[in-house]
Amino acid sequence: MKLIIQIPCYNEALILPKTLAQLPEAIEGFDQVEILVVDDGSTDDTPAVARQAGADHIVHLSRHLGLAKAFTHGLDACLRLGADVIVNTDADNQYRAEDIHKLVRPILDGEAEMVIGDRGVGNTPHFPAHKRALQILGSKVVSATAGFDIPDATSGFRALTRDVALETIVLSNYSYTLETLIQAGARKVRVAFVPIETNPPERPSRLFSSIRNYLLNSSVTIMRSFTMYRALRIFTTISVLMLLVGTALGVRFLVAFFQNKGAGMVQSLILAAVFLIVGFMTFLIGLIADLVSFNRKILEEILFRIRKHDSEPEPDAQDPP
Repeated sequence: MKLIIQIPCYNEALILPKTLAQLPEAIEGFDQVEILVVDDGSTDDTPAVARQAGADHIVHLSRHLGLAKAFTHGLDACLRLGADVIVNTDADNQYRAEDIHKLVRPILDGEAEMVIGDRGVGNTPHFPAHKRALQILGSKVVSATAGFDIPDATSGFRALTRDVALETIVLSNYSYTLETLIQAGARKVRVAFVPIETNPPERPSRLFSSIRNYLLNSSVTIMRSFTMYRALRIFTTISVLMLLVGTALGVRFLVAFFQNKGAGMVQSLILAAVFLIVGFMTFLIGLIADLVSFNRKILEEILFRIRKHDSEPEPDAQDPP
């Protein structure tokens, strides 16, 4: 079996050698362990430093596309290189390389298809208090959206099987962590979490530039993913609430009407009609969104088959008889 450790990088020339030096050269259960660095359009010497520090493969992106795109480009490259299991870690040395063996063990034992390193964000001492609170809140929201318990939603230290990597599609330009977990919940992927430790930060986070930035981007990602995979549920819920309000207002008008007080309750009749019409239209939008979601699933299956075919090694040419 082949394990590839992928590292998305953007201007990490100073920290990358330290990160690469700590990665294991061999892990029990794998015949090959290789390192792949994704250069996300760096303007420093990240590619040269990565090569000198021992990276086996380097993927160059022509311009800075962001962490999410770098992650997916890395997955594609790992699949083409024949990876059976892919481990993703950060270039800033946040995660401890000795924990990789804990990360891949549930996959080797057949207990999981995706494994996330749980940093214990509520108790991590070098996380600021506001960051710990936001991480806990974000994990609870993503848990409710994905449909299973997620203790650390934003951890980028994760391992996934070849099939899960083939199915992974990231649309966000911000980060891949939340969207891939929601996708995993929608696809019933077996996800496990293992406790890990982290190193003190080498530099400030580039994703967590401000609370406002974090909340805005995370909220957009969660809402988009939820409506993409559970469109009928969310639109039906909104529709039912509007229909109930409209019905209540309609009943209120009818009661007043039969009591000969309807002349003063015309506003209730108008509001009832508005809520009932909007509620019905919302339900129709939900049906259309569900059909679009179903069509997306078909497209994802087609993409999965194409990616699987493209990533399979070509059979050895046979000599003619």
